[in-house]
Amino acid sequence: MSAVILADDIYVAQNIGFGIIAAVMIIGALKVVTSKNVVHAALALVLVLGGAAAQYLLLAAEFVAVTQVLVYVGAVMVLFLFGVMLTRAKLGQEGDLNNKNAILGVPVALLMLGVMSWVLIDGFEDTRLPQDGDQVSVQALSDSIFKPYLLPFWALSFVLLAAVIGAIVLARKD
Repeated sequence: MSAVILADDIYVAQNIGFGIIAAVMIIGALKVVTSKNVVHAALALVLVLGGAAAQYLLLAAEFVAVTQVLVYVGAVMVLFLFGVMLTRAKLGQEGDLNNKNAILGVPVALLMLGVMSWVLIDGFEDTRLPQDGDQVSVQALSDSIFKPYLLPFWALSFVLLAAVIGAIVLARKD
């Protein structure tokens, strides 16, 4: 055995890692939609969002992975859990969460999957992924995101703050 790591070995390991992370994400997503406990569903959603960050790490997109963890896992899920905890929602098992006509959603979901797949394939069929020499710097990426959208980003943070304050006011016992 030689100490040289072949490129094919790296791709095999990356594919195995992708498969494991994707399986964990699918199990977490199924737990989100089948859980009868709201808090457990939210924690399963944290697992799915963390899996998405791990997939970004496999793609060597560290900035996007850290942003995924900070924004979605860190901020949105904490806000969601605060909203659940501060409102008077029943915590624990709930039996009447499912709609009686849920089976009608299956063909609609399949239709939406087909339409989205068709639009994505039609829109990006001749687009090439960047090669190794076409790296984009983190500064250029952050500038392209935050320069034109800084004011809406701030406005959204104030809307989320108002939502948390509203949840506290509603949940407060007089």
